[in-house]
Formats: sequence, C-alpha cells, structure tokens
Amino acid sequence: MNALPLSKDAVHICIGMLVFLCAVVVWKKGYIQPVCLLPVIVIAFGMEAFDLLDDWHSFGYLRWGASIHDIANTSLWPLVIVTLVKFRAIK
Repeated sequence: MNALPLSKDAVHICIGMLVFLCAVVVWKKGYIQPVCLLPVIVIAFGMEAFDLLDDWHSFGYLRWGASIHDIANTSLWPLVIVTLVKFRAIK
C-alpha cells in the first residue's frame, strides 16, 4: 500500500472497479450483468480476511467496522453500475 500514491480507500475502490471491468469483459463478453458482481464480492471478502488477520496480529482484536467500510468501498461502484444498467438508467 505504501508504494501507491493513493489512500487505502481509493485502492479498494480501484481494485473493485478493476475486478468488475475484467469480469464484464472476460466473463460476460462485454455485457454488464448482476453476476459480474460475484468476483468483486469474492475479492472484497478475501482482502478483508487478510486485513482482519493483520488486525488481530497488530491490535489484538478484529476491527469489524473498518472491514465493513472496506467491503463497501470495494463493492459500491460496481453495484451502482449494475443497478443503473438493470433499471435502464445507463446502457
């Protein structure tokens, strides 16, 4: 994280969008579908598993609030895009 000139929240957002765009391009051949959220959710929870483990070793307890915040940051924009496409607000 220290090598990137971005905040931790921005990194989560970028990773979520990158995984989502890869899923759209590769998995569904360019069509945005709700199923394209699955890899984003899997990656978000996977990253948080490592963060929780690090919290346990660093602080001696789990920071659930921070983990929920990170999962929301990772998943928010892909979820917004899928929702807008689903309700035909964007194509």
